[in-house]
Amino acid sequence: MASILVVDDEPKMTSLICGHLEDARHRVTTTTSPSEALQLIDKHSFDIVVTDLSMPEISGMVVLDAGLKKEGTEVIMMTAYGTVETAVEAMKKGAADYLVKPFSLDELQMVINRLLEKQKLKSLSSHYRNALDIRAYGKFIGSASATEQTKRMIAQVAATDTTVLLTGGSGTGKELAARMVHDLSPRKDQPFIAVNCAALTETLLESELFGHEKGAFTGAVGRKRGRFELADGGTILLDEIAETSPGMQSKLLRVLEERNLVRVGGVDLIDVDVRVVAATNRSLKQEMRNGNFREDLFYRLNVFPIRMPSLVERKDDIVGLSRYFLEQLGYPHTDLAAEVKDLFMRYDWPGNIRELKNVLERAVILSGGEPLTVDEFSLEIDDRPLVAGNSAGAVASSGLESAEKQMILDALEKAGGNKTEAARLLKITRRRLYSRMKAHGISN
Repeated sequence: MASILVVDDEPKMTSLICGHLEDARHRVTTTTSPSEALQLIDKHSFDIVVTDLSMPEISGMVVLDAGLKKEGTEVIMMTAYGTVETAVEAMKKGAADYLVKPFSLDELQMVINRLLEKQKLKSLSSHYRNALDIRAYGKFIGSASATEQTKRMIAQVAATDTTVLLTGGSGTGKELAARMVHDLSPRKDQPFIAVNCAALTETLLESELFGHEKGAFTGAVGRKRGRFELADGGTILLDEIAETSPGMQSKLLRVLEERNLVRVGGVDLIDVDVRVVAATNRSLKQEMRNGNFREDLFYRLNVFPIRMPSLVERKDDIVGLSRYFLEQLGYPHTDLAAEVKDLFMRYDWPGNIRELKNVLERAVILSGGEPLTVDEFSLEIDDRPLVAGNSAGAVASSGLESAEKQMILDALEKAGGNKTEAARLLKITRRRLYSRMKAHGISN
């Protein structure tokens, strides 16, 4: 779908072209006044301007000049047979093409399709080049292999209008990824609208997404535009899409297929030009097998799936993420102590990045402004027996548990009873040392 301005002083000509292009689902503006055309070009952005060359008062060459000043606008000249030479001159100035009257509307459509494909490829190339250095994107921290792969996929799909399905556990950054898709796309200057589909009942969600007319239901005191309308020209994120009901899924499918909607209580079709990104922490394939999710909607959404990696899959990013969150909190001690890093690397992070952020925020409050230690964190770690190179003989003689107890006692003796130093000697956290001491009945 393109935005096209048609300029011709013959009303029948503009009407004929308009009808044909609207049938092809383009957004068409027409005028028989070249001076009005100049105002429209100045105030609006058109993908293509189709203008007659010979018009009274103002020549089509002036319209051409105005169109060429707008970035991303292509101009097609229409000309009578006797002014072909002038049309060629217009091509030299920068016109994309010219058509000699009378021409077939199919011929015009072919020229428009070619120009739109050219614009798409140019946009794709430009945005892909910009996205190649996606590591500079402020809030997507990390360089682990799983992180880099996710960034590359976002970069590749962002410059297109393809529907994206984001999957992954809670707290993995699906909304951030959706915003990146939008920010790196040609739609970046248009709205980004996020909707949590799990937060509203079916009735409220329908009104929120599609809007409603005055009197559509109790409390509808006026007309309301829905999120799809508000996102027109931009991107809409349908978060927790698996939580929608079968009825809502059917309505969403129609919008995705037809690119139009009807407000609740309304009858008029409203066209929307929206890039759709959906997100879920559940398996939509499993939901389909359970009869909870429409198969046809799944395939509409699953055009370009991106699975967001868990924090366990990108542990190399934990230190960098921690530093970022501490800076956001205004905390002066952003470098983690070795024992805290060790704790973080051994923890499984079931809540992913969101849990890391929350854990750090709590620790900052408990720290009283001092550098963070393991005492500020309540992370449950699988207490496997300690492993050390010098324990082989002890394991052989009295078993692994006895060897571990002896290792702890030796470390405490060597450290003069200092638990922090003993933990350092054993290369474990102080919290884990306390846990193993308790397990072995070693008094404090």
